Amino acid sequence: MNCRPLAVLLSAGLCACAGMRPPVAAPVAAQRLSDEPERYIVAGVDNEEPAPAGHAGSSPKAYDGLTLYGPTSHAAQVLKGVERDYGLREVSAWPIAPLHMHCAVLELSANADRASVLASLTQDRRVRIAQPLQTFATQTAVYDDPYVGLQRGFQQMEVAEAHAWSRGEGVRIAIIDTGVDTEHPDLRGAVVQIGNFVDSDAEQFRRDRHGTELAGIIAAVANNHEGIVGVAPGARLAVFKACWQLHDDADAARCNSFTLAQALTAALDAHVHIVNLSLSGPADPLLRDLIREGLRRGILFIGAAPAQPSQGDDHFLAVDGVIEVANGGTDTDSGTSLRAPLHAPGQEILTLLPGGRYDFASGTSLSTAQVTGTVALLLGRNDHLTSAAVYRLLHDTTVHLDEPGAGDSINACAAITMLLGSGECAAVVRSARASSRHSSDGSR
Repeated sequence: MNCRPLAVLLSAGLCACAGMRPPVAAPVAAQRLSDEPERYIVAGVDNEEPAPAGHAGSSPKAYDGLTLYGPTSHAAQVLKGVERDYGLREVSAWPIAPLHMHCAVLELSANADRASVLASLTQDRRVRIAQPLQTFATQTAVYDDPYVGLQRGFQQMEVAEAHAWSRGEGVRIAIIDTGVDTEHPDLRGAVVQIGNFVDSDAEQFRRDRHGTELAGIIAAVANNHEGIVGVAPGARLAVFKACWQLHDDADAARCNSFTLAQALTAALDAHVHIVNLSLSGPADPLLRDLIREGLRRGILFIGAAPAQPSQGDDHFLAVDGVIEVANGGTDTDSGTSLRAPLHAPGQEILTLLPGGRYDFASGTSLSTAQVTGTVALLLGRNDHLTSAAVYRLLHDTTVHLDEPGAGDSINACAAITMLLGSGECAAVVRSARASSRHSSDGSR
């Protein structure tokens, strides 16, 4: 992104689109949004000027030479009117080019009831979208057991064998999460774009754990005499920080509708092939609209399945076309009703930590990154694959691992040889699921 970073969140004119960086939160404002989300809502209005009255010989206003997408004067006026009528205060506003919408985070007045305000806004014909400022979290698992040896996820998925046909070259992956240690020796050259929608703290960006762990699983450099090998070491990463790391020594992080919407818009503008969302959270209309727009453009979205089956479709990734992932070692079919989740190893996965370090981590977030890397291998051989085709390849080559507690897992080698129609994989592949199960589950 080529525009200068904005110093603070609270400003009257904010920019967003290709070539311009959307607003980021100043540390104090960002903390307020994170700690007291119930005080805020998100509202959006159409970002179009009314059609001018025509007359004989007139022609529409030309747009030649315009390179920035900003709020129209009409949208700004409408939003100000909504604020005035409902006693709201603008915290930040930003135009979302893919949705042709001008959006804002608005603070409720001291005694306002959020549910009542939102109910009124949804009936207001000026308002296109009105919703709570939702809170989202990284998917992590915590264990007090000592490590007993190296995890075998890389071997279980037969990634090394799959590398004979693809390493994900030419594939761009957006990680929407916390920041990443871009100076880690095992990520040298892998990260080609960054964006920070939380703050302007470059040092904290590089200290963030969760995003660093995901980046290592997906694209750690191969054959560099350093540490580990990523599932798709030939892929390139665009890292968009939308989540606050809560503690320096733990993976837990928090995001919200505002930061995630900005990051998703940036991913669409970056023309990535895959978006990794190792997050969980409630249904969110704005985020779902952005995901649907990305799917319409051919972007594949890989996301963490909800931890509780009861969440069902009340989950922001429950969008037709998103590929959800569960932890093969602990989770069952706990995804949405739209399509059963895929499974991948997520227990005791050796990956990167900030500061050039390595350690084991566990959780559905890691399983999601394993699948994202494998999808990159497939796109490295055929970049026209649809979400449904990718899901079918990975689902129909899923195997049950014999190791105690390992459960089911996708198999990178089996999937890519099925795609190519030739090749053999190692003996670790015991069985593939029958295609009839795919038919009974349905596809997106």
